[in-house]
Amino acid sequence: MKMKKADLFVAIYVLTAFIMFIVTLPNWLLDVFLAINIGIAFAIMFGTMFVKEVLDFSFFPTILLFTTLFRIALNVSSTKLILGTGDPGNVVTTFGEFVGGGDLVIGIIIFIILILIQFLVINKGSERVAEVTARFTLDAMPGKQMAIDADLNTGAITDEEAKRRREKIQEESNFFGSMDGAVKYVKGDAVAGLIITAINIIGGMVMGMTRQGMDLNAALDKYVILTIGDGLVSQIPSLLISLSTGILVTKGSKEGDFGTSLVNQLFGIPKVMYIVGATMIFLGFTTPLNTILFVGLGVVFVIIGRNIQASIETAGIESEVDMAEMAAEEIRQPENVNSLLQVDPIELEFGYGIIPLADVSQGGDLLDRVVMIRRQMALELGTVVPIIRLRDNIQLNPNQYIIKVKGIQVSEGEILFDHYMAMNPGYVEEEITGIPTFEPSFHLPAIWITEGQRERAESMGYTVVDPPSIIATHLTEIIRQHIAELLTRQDVQSLVNNLKETNPSLIEELIPKLLGIGEVQKVLQNLLREGISIRDLLSILETLADYAVTTRDTDILTEYVRQSLKRAISSKYFPAGETTSVVTLDPKIEQEIMGCVKQTETGAYLNLDPNRSKAIMTSVGKEVQKLENLGKNPIIITSPIVRMYFKRLTEDYYRDLIVVSYNEIETNVELQSVGMVTA
Repeated sequence: MKMKKADLFVAIYVLTAFIMFIVTLPNWLLDVFLAINIGIAFAIMFGTMFVKEVLDFSFFPTILLFTTLFRIALNVSSTKLILGTGDPGNVVTTFGEFVGGGDLVIGIIIFIILILIQFLVINKGSERVAEVTARFTLDAMPGKQMAIDADLNTGAITDEEAKRRREKIQEESNFFGSMDGAVKYVKGDAVAGLIITAINIIGGMVMGMTRQGMDLNAALDKYVILTIGDGLVSQIPSLLISLSTGILVTKGSKEGDFGTSLVNQLFGIPKVMYIVGATMIFLGFTTPLNTILFVGLGVVFVIIGRNIQASIETAGIESEVDMAEMAAEEIRQPENVNSLLQVDPIELEFGYGIIPLADVSQGGDLLDRVVMIRRQMALELGTVVPIIRLRDNIQLNPNQYIIKVKGIQVSEGEILFDHYMAMNPGYVEEEITGIPTFEPSFHLPAIWITEGQRERAESMGYTVVDPPSIIATHLTEIIRQHIAELLTRQDVQSLVNNLKETNPSLIEELIPKLLGIGEVQKVLQNLLREGISIRDLLSILETLADYAVTTRDTDILTEYVRQSLKRAISSKYFPAGETTSVVTLDPKIEQEIMGCVKQTETGAYLNLDPNRSKAIMTSVGKEVQKLENLGKNPIIITSPIVRMYFKRLTEDYYRDLIVVSYNEIETNVELQSVGMVTA
């Protein structure tokens, strides 16, 4: 594999450091490496200043390690030259003579000051900030994860956005955790610099006096100046990188231009500039301080404040003009109608009297209940419910709400604020006073009662429900009824993509070789239409892959899938350890139905005489009534081949009728037939 130029540069950079530990460099080459070291230090500092996000410098801990290693290697090489030849090159000599002004005492003082600034101020502060930031970042991870889950459940973000945010949280945690340890490199580098400097001074004096015949003052003057130069030339880049570390770990803004943000925050408030200017002018006139200097600076601050205030006023006017212009332009644009063409999958509109239930600031929890509805549907049916739009509508009655599916109203209800709905479960004989009404989800008789009657109604055996629960239950039932039509091809594609991560061979075999996404969608819609969960998508697609080689009829494929899901169907309709009362279908009727099935290119349909259909439905009604009188679910058992046609025949008459074939029932289920559909 061809090595990239950047990889080659990093490899050479690290390898050079190790070579310098072993080989004595000529002084001209040491000058080159020292200059490179200073340049890299400046690049790191300005990079940390102007980086938009701290994660854009995610390799900073590794950079710290490499630069520290390179800098220590330079110290070793310069020490060899100082002690060996007394000529470490132009850069070290210049720093020792020029920075200290050729004065030994001044050079020592400047060197000590730089060490103190780096070690006690910048390093210490950066180390503490890195520790605290790492701890708080790790502590905040669970809360951030919950916030992402909440946004995902409400539909505010997509699965891809949620995944990206989770990855970013993990990257932040790893980065600040690494920074907590990487700061120790900088601290250790400062300590190593002090030790190396002391060794150079002592060793240089010994070498000068023993090897070169110098007296004490001459050896001290030469080698201390060179040692200070060596210390300065390594500590100044170290100071720059320490400063870079502090900038990076204290960077408050996640995004933004560092310089602009800093100047705006420091000099962006006119009132502050006026006060500072007045204070400086006051000090200039009333104290022995230089009047011209302080009054001049005070006037500068006042002028800056006036210019900032004028800029703010101008920006405000421009903003108003721009907003007005944008609004006018939006109206003038013919494309403006495109936003009106979008239809929300599910909408809940309510009158102004219900707003407190949806307003979090007023204690309303309707939004939280909507989130729970989406979670409940995902667990119960295995599909993601689209975003549920909540909006107020002043055209409705104050206490009225309506539910729309794809822009069309499908149901409505009305509540009484500060009241509770009490429903008789069937065995409570004592009546309670209140306002008669009907429960909107199942249209059961109910009574509106006040807060004071709630405890008494519950003690009598009534089921008491608060208004938010009424709306949430109603919305849940509407979603459950229409979930099949809400499942889009894109939803199916997302479900398939999730499964593909763990079962790529299955998806490659099935889609699109055997079935298209649209055909898989129809099978899943058929299941959802009868309340069968598609959560076990793996079993569903495995079955489709088995039978799609022989037929692409989605209705027949649905029956095969239902049979493969018989454990789930049995547990849903036939409780374990109980004998379930059911109704069977007369074999003669089954033969008659199958004889009326017509096959076409678009699928099969039932061509049954209307009079016969009516007679069969009359018999179904009588048998279903028997089950309802027993308090049982209306379940009819048929043979596998006729199940789907009989379900189609009955679904317009008996929406809640459950039709199950014998092949969809576990062998350990106990059934009791209480009747037979005949006609």
